[in-house]
Amino acid sequence: MKALSYEELRALYKLFLYSQDISRSTINTAYVDTFYLWRKESKEMFWNTVNAIDFENEAKGALIKTLSKNSTGNVNSLVNGYLSHLRRFRLFLASNGTAELAVTKQEKNVKSTYTRKKKMDIDVPYPSIEQIEFYLSKWNGLENYHLQEVALNKLFFELCPKNTDVIDILLKASTLNDFYSTNIFSIYPVAKHICSLDIDARLKAGDVTLVGDIQYVTIGETKKNFYSFASKYCSHHNPIDYPIYDSYVDEVLRYFRNHDSFSDFQDSDLKDYVKFKVILIDFRTFYGLDKYNLKQIDQYVWLLGKNYFPKNYGKKKSNGVVSVN
Repeated sequence: MKALSYEELRALYKLFLYSQDISRSTINTAYVDTFYLWRKESKEMFWNTVNAIDFENEAKGALIKTLSKNSTGNVNSLVNGYLSHLRRFRLFLASNGTAELAVTKQEKNVKSTYTRKKKMDIDVPYPSIEQIEFYLSKWNGLENYHLQEVALNKLFFELCPKNTDVIDILLKASTLNDFYSTNIFSIYPVAKHICSLDIDARLKAGDVTLVGDIQYVTIGETKKNFYSFASKYCSHHNPIDYPIYDSYVDEVLRYFRNHDSFSDFQDSDLKDYVKFKVILIDFRTFYGLDKYNLKQIDQYVWLLGKNYFPKNYGKKKSNGVVSVN
C-alpha cells in the first residue's frame, strides 16, 4: 500500500469505510482527516506514524506537533479526533485491503440510496478546519467564480466605489443581477432606491440594518423583497462585515441547527439580516472556526450547500410582498 499515491490510497480506504457500520458524515470526515499528517507534513511521516510500534504515543506526539503549527483551535481537543481516524486506518491496514472487492457493489448501492434521500436524511460533513480548507481551495480553483469576483472587485472598489451617482449604482446593480442571476427584471427602480438612501458612510461602518433598508423596493404597485440581492450589494462594498445571504447558506445553517443545535433560531430569523449575521457568527464560534473571516465562512457554507442541497429557483409570495432570492 505504501506504493499507492495519495488519491489511490484514499479511494481504496473509502471502500473500506463503506464496509464499516458508521455514518455517512463520519465516512466523509475520515476520508479527509485520516491523511492530515500526509498533507501537512509528508508521506513518510504518515506511514512511519501509522506503522509505529508504540503507535498511541508516537501518533499523539506527531499530531500535537503538526496541529500546533497549523491550527488555531484547541490542540488537545482536536488531537483525539485525528487519533481515532488513524486507529481506524490501522484496522484497514490489518485487513490488507481485502474489503475492496466485496464493498464495491455495496458502495454503489449506498450512493444510489443516498441520492434519493430527502434533505432531512442527508449527512453533511461536520464543519472543521480541514473541511473549510478543502472548500476554500475548491473555490479558488473555480475559474468562473474567481474571475467573476475579480471583475466585481474592480467595479465596486476601483471604478464605482461610491453610491451618490445613480449611473454608478445602476452599473453595479445590473452587473450583480446578471452575475448572480437574481432575476430582478427592472433594475433602474432598485438603483434609484439605493441612491436615495445615502449609504456610503453606513457601508463603511458595517451597519447591518442597511440590508433591510435596501431590500424592499416598490416597482409599479408591487412591493418586492430583494433580500439576497441587498446582502450581495452590501457585501461587495464591504465583504468582511456583510456576509451574503443565499438559499444554499440558509439550507446549511438550518441543517446544522437541527443536527448539532449550534444556535437556537427560527427559520424566519435567517430572513432578518441582523439575526442572520449573528447566526453565522454563532456557527463559526460553535465549530471552532474563528481563524476565518465571515467572507471565508460564507464561501465555505455556500459551496457546501451547493454540493448537498438542490437549488430552488423562482418567486415566493407572502403577505403581498414578492420575494426573489
